[in-house]
Amino acid sequence: MESRSFRKSWGAEYVAADTVRFRLWAPGQQSVTLRIAGEDRLMSQSDEGWFELQTAGVAPGTEYNFVLADGMVVPDPAARAQKADVNGPSLVIDPAGYQWQNTGWQGRPWEETVVYEMHIGTFTPEGTFRAAIEKLPVLAELGITMLEVLPVSQFGGNRGWGYDGVLLYAPHSAYGTPDDFKAFIDAAHQHGLSVVLDIVLNHFGPEGNYLPLLAPDFFHKERMTPWGAGIAYDVEAARRYIVEAPLYWLQEFNLDGLRFDAIDQIEDTSEKYALIEIAERIRAEIPDRPVHLTTEDSRNVIFLHPRNKDGSVPLFTGEWNDDFHNAVHVFATGETHAYYQDFAREPEKLVARVLAEGFAYQGEVSSQSGEPRGVKSTEQPPVAFVDFIQNHDQVGNRAQGDRLITLAGEDRTKVLLATLLLSPHIPLLFMGEEYGETNPFLFFTDFHGDLAKAVREGRAREFQGHAGHEGESVPDPNAKSTFDMSKLDWQKRESEAGKAWLALTRELLALRQQHIVPLLATAGGNAGKVLQTAEGFVAVSWTFPGGTLSLALNIGADAQPLPAMPGETIFAWPQAAETLPQHSIIVRLASGDKQ
Repeated sequence: MESRSFRKSWGAEYVAADTVRFRLWAPGQQSVTLRIAGEDRLMSQSDEGWFELQTAGVAPGTEYNFVLADGMVVPDPAARAQKADVNGPSLVIDPAGYQWQNTGWQGRPWEETVVYEMHIGTFTPEGTFRAAIEKLPVLAELGITMLEVLPVSQFGGNRGWGYDGVLLYAPHSAYGTPDDFKAFIDAAHQHGLSVVLDIVLNHFGPEGNYLPLLAPDFFHKERMTPWGAGIAYDVEAARRYIVEAPLYWLQEFNLDGLRFDAIDQIEDTSEKYALIEIAERIRAEIPDRPVHLTTEDSRNVIFLHPRNKDGSVPLFTGEWNDDFHNAVHVFATGETHAYYQDFAREPEKLVARVLAEGFAYQGEVSSQSGEPRGVKSTEQPPVAFVDFIQNHDQVGNRAQGDRLITLAGEDRTKVLLATLLLSPHIPLLFMGEEYGETNPFLFFTDFHGDLAKAVREGRAREFQGHAGHEGESVPDPNAKSTFDMSKLDWQKRESEAGKAWLALTRELLALRQQHIVPLLATAGGNAGKVLQTAEGFVAVSWTFPGGTLSLALNIGADAQPLPAMPGETIFAWPQAAETLPQHSIIVRLASGDKQ
C-alpha cells in the first residue's frame, strides 16, 4: 500500500506530522486572518501579496476559513475539500491518509482506449463516487477501457454539470470526500479501467468565486470568456494556481489522464503558453506510466498534438473531434440550425472526410462565423482524434436533452454506433449509450435567488426561435426534477431492448479489441482515403502497416453498391451483401500481406 500527495503553492499543506502551512495570495486585502477550529490567527503578509501562517496541532478534517479585514469569511480557493457547500468552511486534508490498494496499476496504452463519459451525479440513483463503484464491473465486462468523469471541482449548489467549478482542488462534496474519489479510481484500476478527469481551466463559476475580491489581478479586466472573466495566466501567482491543478489531480488521485475543456478560451500572452507548460511538466514529472491528455478546441488545431518520430506523445495525446459529431448529426437528422449550418451541404462528404482525414474544416470558411476554421489534419494519426456521436454537451445543450436515438431512431443510431466503434479513431460513448438509453440529459443547476432567475431566463431565451425548438417550454435548470429526469435508467439496461443493445455494443467492442486495436500502435498519418459517397452513403478505407481497414455505411433511402473493399468481412449489420440497403454497414479487413 502507498500514499500519494502533491505540494501546492496555494492552500493548506502538512509540513510535519501535525503542522500545517496555510498560504493564500490576496493582494487585494490589507490583512487576512485564519479562522481554524473556532480560533482566529492573523496571517503574516509578504510584499508580493501572499499571506501565510504555520500552525501545529492540526488534525485532518479540521475546519478553517479566511477572514478578511471587513469581517467577510471566505473558503480557501485551494482547499482540498469543503465541509459542505462552496461558501462554507474548508477542511484540512492529509492526502497521505488514503492507502492505495492497486499499487501495481501501470495504466493502459492509448490505442486500446474506449472512453465512457460519465457524470457522477446522474450515473447512479445516489449520485456519489461510492455508488458509482458498484457499477464498474459491468462497464469493464462490456469492453470499456477508460472512464472520463465530468468535472468534479467544487461548484455552487449540489447539482450541476461541473463546468462552473470555483474551488479547483476540491472534489465536489455532494459526490463524496477526496478519499471517496480515490476509492472510485482505485476500484476502477482493479477492474482494468483507466480514469481521466475533465478539468476546466478557462473560467470560474458564478457562485463561490472570491478570487476577484482576494486578488483582482487574477483576472484580465479587459477580457471575458463566454462564461465569465478571463484568467490572467501571465500573472505568476495565478499561473501557479492554474498550472499546478492538473499535476495535483494526476499525482494525488492517481488519475490516468485529463481532458482540458474549451482551451480555445485560454488566451495566454506569456513567453510559454500555459497549456504547453502544463503538458511539459506532466511529461517530465510523471514519466513512469501512460498519461493521456486530450483537449476540446473549436479552432481545429494540431500544434498541441505533435508526435515524436517513434510515435510517442510529447504534449497532448488527442483532441475531441466536434467535426465528427456535427457532420454525423446533420447526416443522421437533417438538422442545420446554429453550428450545424456548417455541415448542411452534402454532409455525407464531410462525414467521409472526417473519417479519412480527421477534421471536416481544414482552413475552409465557416458559414456560421464567416471566418476560416481549422488547419490541415491529414498527417495526424487516426488516434489523435476522439470521436463521438453524442456527449454531455451535444445532448444537454438541446432544449429537451434529446439523445440521438430519440432523434434518428434505433436502426440509424445502431449503424452510427458501429461506425464509431469500428473506425480507427478513438471512440467515446456517453453514459447510457451502450444500452440505448432514452432518458434525456438536461442542463441542470442548483442556484438560488437572482442567479437562479438569471440562469432560468437565459436558458429560455437561448431557445426562443431556435430551429427545432419553437414553442417548446425549456425545463427549469434549477428544478430538482430536471436533474432527476437526467439520471440513467438502470432498469432499462435489464430490459429485453436494453440487453439487445448491450449485446451489439459488446460485440462491436470485442471486434475492435481483436481487429482494430492491433493496427493502431503503428498507425501514422495520411492513412485514410474516401472511397465513395452518395446521399446517405459513405465508404472509407485506411491503410496501415498491419493491414487495410474498409468501412461502408448506408442510412439513405436507396440501396448502394459497394466499392472495392478488399479483405475479410469482420462485421456486417444486418447482414453481409455487395449492395448495402438502408440502415446497414459493412467493415472489412485485409491483413498486411494481402493488401
